[in-house]
Formats: sequence, C-alpha cells, structure tokens
Amino acid sequence: MQPTRLVLFAVLAGVIGVTASCTDRTPLGVAPAPEASFVGDLLQRTGLLSCRPLPYDSTATTIGPLGGTVRVGPHRLVVPVGALAGPVRITAVLPRDTVNAVRFSPQGLTFLRPASLTMSYANCNLLGLLLPKRIAYTTERLRILEYLLSIDNLLAKQVTGRLKHFSQYAVAW
Repeated sequence: MQPTRLVLFAVLAGVIGVTASCTDRTPLGVAPAPEASFVGDLLQRTGLLSCRPLPYDSTATTIGPLGGTVRVGPHRLVVPVGALAGPVRITAVLPRDTVNAVRFSPQGLTFLRPASLTMSYANCNLLGLLLPKRIAYTTERLRILEYLLSIDNLLAKQVTGRLKHFSQYAVAW
C-alpha cells in the first residue's frame, strides 16, 4: 500500500471509529452524562462548550397558570399556559463563567407541561460552530447529569431544550 493511501486509510478508520462511538442510542434524545472520552478529553473534559464570560445577571418574576417568559442575559425561559397550577416566583441567575449556564429556582420546581429554555452560544468558541449543541442538566459544579431533548439553531447561535423541572442548565456539545 502506498504511504498516502495508508495515511488516508488511518484517518478514515479514525473518523469512522469516532462517529460510531458518538451515536446516540438512547430513547427520546435524552442521554446520560458522557464519560471522559478521547474526543472529550481533547476538547474539554466535561463536554460543555467553552465561552467568553457573559456579565453576571439575575432576575425574578412571578409566573402563573397563564404562562410567561423569563429573560436573563441572552437566554430565555418560556413557560407555556397550563405548565404551573398556581403563581410561582421564579428566579434566574446567569453566573459569570467560561460556560454559558443558567440556574433557576425554586430548585426542583416541576412543570405540568414542559417549558422551553433557549440559550445563546454566540459568545462561544469555534467548536460551537462545528458541533451540534444541546442543553445539559448539570450539578452546581457543572457536571453533566443528562442532556435535554434540544434543537440547535446554527444561524441564530442558540439551542432550545425542553425542561420538565428546575435546576442548573448549560450549553453542551
């Protein structure tokens, strides 16, 4: 085999191996947190997208059975009609960090109908343009617990996910 073909074969085998290892085999697009992998270790151990820090922001508003919207920094939570049985004071905090994350309270609030969270990644690195993004449910220390069913809008540089409860969420690849 010629050296050029050997290199091409090795690269192709590597791409196929990485692609096969990244295939989502979980139902409904919700996946458990990734273990450290070759690609994850090279790019960023947690799988969270690296970004330029946004300014700290915090907001609080009361939303009831008629639904409503909470905006914090460039991110937006939309609570649909019927998602809450009664009025709830919702707080959203955007910490200043190298990860686009948002923390909601009251912690553990569960919705009767899923809410949608749209998070911007316009301030994130080039990886944000190349890989599909999704929203990750994380711990306070930003360890990924699971991925939400998400839609990535490359043109708007935003990803939208469906929330069933409150916690902390971040943009992941």
